Amino acid sequence: MSTESSTDVNTELPKYMQRKSLSIADTWNAYRVKIRSGDMGSLPAVIGLIVLVALFSSLNPVFFTPLNFANFFTQAAVVVILAMGLIFVLLLGEIDLSAGVTSGVSGALLAVGLTRWGLTWPIAVAVSLLAGVAIGIFIGLLVAKVGIPSFVVTLALFLAFQGLILVIIGEGGNIRVTNEVILAIQNNNMPIWMGWIFYAVVVGGYLLFAYTGRMRRLARGFSATSLSVILIKTGVIAAVGFATVYALSLERSTNPELNPLSGIPIIVPIIALLTLVFGFVLDRTSFGRHIYAVGGNVEAARRAGINVSHIRIAVFTICSGTAAFAGIVFASRAASVDPNAGKFIVLNAIAAAVIGGTSLFGGRGRIHDALIGGAVVAVIDNGMGLLGYSAGVKLMITGAVLMLAAGADALSRKRSSGVMR
Repeated sequence: MSTESSTDVNTELPKYMQRKSLSIADTWNAYRVKIRSGDMGSLPAVIGLIVLVALFSSLNPVFFTPLNFANFFTQAAVVVILAMGLIFVLLLGEIDLSAGVTSGVSGALLAVGLTRWGLTWPIAVAVSLLAGVAIGIFIGLLVAKVGIPSFVVTLALFLAFQGLILVIIGEGGNIRVTNEVILAIQNNNMPIWMGWIFYAVVVGGYLLFAYTGRMRRLARGFSATSLSVILIKTGVIAAVGFATVYALSLERSTNPELNPLSGIPIIVPIIALLTLVFGFVLDRTSFGRHIYAVGGNVEAARRAGINVSHIRIAVFTICSGTAAFAGIVFASRAASVDPNAGKFIVLNAIAAAVIGGTSLFGGRGRIHDALIGGAVVAVIDNGMGLLGYSAGVKLMITGAVLMLAAGADALSRKRSSGVMR
């Protein structure tokens, strides 16, 4: 009986889904089905990024110079890191409006710890991160146990934490960060030889990760991409990575004899490590699968035995902990912390996650959405700045792009659920 039913189910699947090793054509067919079902993922953001880069490059020759290219990474770093944490919350269909000011609180604690409390930088960083984790647990408990909507909780904390930053900083209004280790995060570069080693590790690591994942799926009897598809993807990553490392290895200083400037910014491998860790958590662990399950259907997840409250508390903890780290990165870039720290950046981070392909309705999104969406936001900000547009115009354009992304997400949801005819 079970054999017959299993055979019937297999015959209902497309032929390419019945094969154990999916060829290039099979992978392409599966991707087309995914697009037609309404799940476009990061495709619109990637297309938009290419169009924006081509547009700004044609309008201003400074846009694609090595110096400005390196600025993209430091300029987008805080938004990308904050967006990574927010993706965990958005996957549940929740929101965290306080993530930006949480980063401000953590940055203020870091600055005060280094300058007034006399803490060493590892202890000051630990205090900042623990504060972020504590804030996340507090938010999660209010949302999961008390039942207050996340919008209300985080909006209240958004207002309250602005006052907390003022209390931490005191009457001075601004605290400078002078610790060399902290400043190096956003202001120093790797040696050129180390950049190429980093490139080799990334390409080789992706190939190994993809290959072992393929073997694991085949061992469990699931279909998996063929080696040719893995090699093509690895080749694309290798080509893009080579061009990036080569460009960043060029001398970018206008006076290289007095102030040489070349190499990959230190923040790049840090973001790469965060992407790897968070991507592994979402894609390869039961915790990650539970996040997607709760975001897709809370009641079905609860009936399947998933502790929904624990998942909610965990994702808010991850979000606020990541926001705390973003606050440290922000303090490194600005070399100071002021009362407005993190006040507005959360909106750009939410925009980056949604523009990159993460759904506001929960259950759909990948960690690399933060990278792609953050790149789009940074390109708009950087390109329009070079063209002389004001901050107001840049905010309006970013808001319009976010509206388009949210609209596309809503339409794709309707299409995939069969609401649109």
